[in-house]
Amino acid sequence: IFKEMYKKEPVVEAIHAGLECGIIGEKFSGMDMISIGPTIKYPHSPEEQVHISTVDKFYQYVIEIMKNI
Repeated sequence: IFKEMYKKEPVVEAIHAGLECGIIGEKFSGMDMISIGPTIKYPHSPEEQVHISTVDKFYQYVIEIMKNI
């Protein structure tokens, strides 16, 4: 879906962070999961920033995912 919408490969990164995936993963070991969202810089800090232009882009992507479930 991402490639169809944006005509490029998504950027896939593995990070170590305190995301919800870590909490869920503790309760359901072995579950495959991902975390996606708009572009955020300096998360969980006083300097946290969201790139506003990526919020609608992310929303439209989620809508397309839901249409294809």
